[in-house]
Amino acid sequence: MRNHITLILMLFSVCSYAQSPQKAKWNFNDLKGWVYCHQDDNPVQQCEIEKGKLKIWTRKESADRKKMRTKDKIYTTGRYTWRTYISEMNLGDQTSIGSWLYCDDKHEIDFEVGPGNEQIRKRLKAGEKDLVVYMTTQGNPYHTTPMLIRPGWHIFEIDITSVDGCYRVEWLIDGKSKAVVQQTYGKEIAFYIYCSVENLKFLGNHPATQDNYGLFDYVKYNYHE
Repeated sequence: MRNHITLILMLFSVCSYAQSPQKAKWNFNDLKGWVYCHQDDNPVQQCEIEKGKLKIWTRKESADRKKMRTKDKIYTTGRYTWRTYISEMNLGDQTSIGSWLYCDDKHEIDFEVGPGNEQIRKRLKAGEKDLVVYMTTQGNPYHTTPMLIRPGWHIFEIDITSVDGCYRVEWLIDGKSKAVVQQTYGKEIAFYIYCSVENLKFLGNHPATQDNYGLFDYVKYNYHE
């Protein structure tokens, strides 16, 4: 009897855990509903509200990895939208401006924007002002699509639908579809929504030569199957 009760409680916990709202929008007049986190040894909170926008920044020549995420890990199928300002970065800087979803290291869906290393810039025939945006799933299966993008304001969208019980992921930039991948998991996995600026090695050839930043005007989520 006790085992049956435990199983029922576990199933209830899973169902509650993955209950997405119908819609949500954060305009960043404050940080209500969001949690600061970092993945570095620098305790300084380099995130703030500036004129109705979330600003996140990293210091030059550092290993700063600064992030804000939703308080709740409840988001599943639907359309996720970030209006993100991609600042100008020096060529070779190992910095990423991220708009992404995260459950764990094998269940993560990203937009990551940075200068890109010399090899990828050459392959994409990048000009001096071009940056590289990576559209990535970190597992199940791993997938990445890089393309060129210019600094400035952009609308980044991740659209997740359920196909045969598994997530189908589509990345859109400024209203145009850029990549699609089918995952091997579905609504048993729910996500946090993240905004970040991180000094990541794969985004360039050397430590950042300047302080870098990103701005987030709003983030919104609309549920659909």
